[in-house]
Amino acid sequence: MKRKTWLLGGLGTAVALALLGWAFAPRPVAVETAAVAQGRFETAIEEDARTRVRDRYVVGAPLAGVLQRIALREGDAVEPGQALALLTPLPPALQDERTLREQQARLGAAQAARERAAARLARAQVGLQQARAEAGRSEELIRQGFVSLSKLDNDRLAVEAARRDVDAAEQDRRVALHDEEQARAALAAVRGGGGEAGRGVVLRAPVAARVLRVNQPSEATVAAGAPLLELGDTARLEVVAELLTTDALQAAPGSRVLVERWGGAGVLEGRVRLVEPGAFTKVSALGVEEQRVRVLIDLTGDPARWSALGDGYRVGVRIVTQSVEGAVQVPVGAVFPVEDEGVLAVYRVEGERARLQPVEVAARNGAQAWIKSGLQPGQEVVVYPSAALKDGARVQRRKVS
Repeated sequence: MKRKTWLLGGLGTAVALALLGWAFAPRPVAVETAAVAQGRFETAIEEDARTRVRDRYVVGAPLAGVLQRIALREGDAVEPGQALALLTPLPPALQDERTLREQQARLGAAQAARERAAARLARAQVGLQQARAEAGRSEELIRQGFVSLSKLDNDRLAVEAARRDVDAAEQDRRVALHDEEQARAALAAVRGGGGEAGRGVVLRAPVAARVLRVNQPSEATVAAGAPLLELGDTARLEVVAELLTTDALQAAPGSRVLVERWGGAGVLEGRVRLVEPGAFTKVSALGVEEQRVRVLIDLTGDPARWSALGDGYRVGVRIVTQSVEGAVQVPVGAVFPVEDEGVLAVYRVEGERARLQPVEVAARNGAQAWIKSGLQPGQEVVVYPSAALKDGARVQRRKVS
C-alpha cells in the first residue's frame, strides 16, 4: 500500500513538472515571411506633373483697332493661312508720323526674325545630318564589335532629337513669315493703302493647329499687341514635372519615364528631353520654401494611345534613375540595422528557426531592397520582425489573408 502511494505520488510529481515545463517553455514566434527573389530592380523619382503643347502660338493684334467678333471656339482646328479674325484700323489714331515709324520698325524686326529663323533651320538641318552620320558610323562599328549597343541607342535618340529640332525650326520659320506678312499689312493700313489693307487687317493662322483659348471672343477695341487667340498642336504634347533640384540631378536627359494616373488604361512611356538650367523657388503646401526645376518629358510610343490628353492635364510621372537586371531583392521591411554593430541584417528562416544574417544593401526603393551579398534567390526571410524575435528562435509562419 505504501509502495503504491509512493508510485502515485511520483507519477503526479512528474506530470506536474512536465506541465510546468510545457507552460514556461518558449513559444514559437509568429512571423510573416517572404521569398528572396531575383529580377529587375529599379529606383525612380515620383512626382505630379502636367501636360502642355510643345509649341504654343499667341496671335496678337499687330496694331490698335476694332476687332470684329471671332467665330472660332476652343477646340476648333485651323489650317495654315486660314483667316482667324478681322481687325479694322482706327484712322484718327493711325494716321500720324509716330505710328508710321513704329510700324516700319515692326516690319524691320519681323524681317530680321524671319532671317534668324531661316538660319536656325539651316543649323538644325546640319545637326540632323551630323546625327545621322554619327548613327551610321555606330552601326558600322557595332557590326565590327568596337562599340556597345548603348552607344547606338544614344545616337539614334540624338537623330530623333535633331529631327524634332528641324521640325521646330521649320515651324519658327513659318511663324516668322506670318509675322512679317502681318507687319506689312499693318504698315499698309497705316499708310492708307487700298484693297484688303484699306478695309482692315486679316489675322491668319501661322501653322496647322487647334484653338486652345480665345482671349477676346466679342467685338471690341483692342490695343496693339493685345493677345487674341492661342493656338497649339495637341498632337505634339510634352509633360512638365517640377522636381526638387536634388532629385533633378538624377533625372538625366534620356532617362526612361513612366506616365501614370493620366486617366487612361495602362502606363504611357516617355523620355526626359531637357532639365532646364534655371531653378525657381516654390512654397509647398506646408509653407516650406523649396528650390525646384522644370524637367521636360517627351511622350513616346503610339500617339493614338494618348490622343485624348490635352493642354494642362494633370498626370503622375516615375522617372527611372537606376535599373538593374537580375538583382537579388527582398521586401524593404525585412532589412533592419543591428545595434552596436553598424551593419544591416535580415532574419533568414531555416526549417523552424530564425537565423540572423548580415547583408549588404546596394540600394532601396519604395518596396524592395537590392541585396548585394548575404542572401541567395529562393531563401526565406522574415518581414517586419518583432522585438521578441532573436537569433535561433523558433518561428511559426503566419498566414496572410
